[in-house]
Amino acid sequence: QVQLVESGGGLVQAGGSLRVSCVASGRTFRTYTMGWFRQAPGKEREFVAAISWTTYHGDFVKGRFTISRDNTKNTVYLQMNTLKPEDTANYYCAAAPYLTENIASMREGRKYNYWGQGTQVTVSS
Repeated sequence: QVQLVESGGGLVQAGGSLRVSCVASGRTFRTYTMGWFRQAPGKEREFVAAISWTTYHGDFVKGRFTISRDNTKNTVYLQMNTLKPEDTANYYCAAAPYLTENIASMREGRKYNYWGQGTQVTVSS
C-alpha cells in the first residue's frame, strides 16, 4: 500500500507561481509512474502531468507547468508558473506501480492505483 500526501497549495494571484509537492510512502518510489490531476467544482477530473520513463504534460499546460521527481526524497513536484484563474482546482497526486512510455496510460486516471487527498490551489484574478 502506498500513501500519498500532497502539500504546497494555497492562494496566489494570477500570473504568480506555486509549487505543489507529493510525498509517497514505501521503498519502491523510483519504480512508480507518478501523475498530477486536478478537479474543479462541477468539472470532471483533468490530467495535468505525469512522469515515468518520460514526462508528459497536458495540452492546456503550454509550457507553464513542469513535473519533476526526487527519488531520494520519494517526492514528485509540480511547478506551476503564470497561473490563471481557470487553474483553480484541487490538485491530486497519483501513483501507478510500473514505469511506462505509453502516454495514453500516463494520462488515464484509471491506470493509477493510489491517490492522495489533494491540495487546493486558488488563483485570484
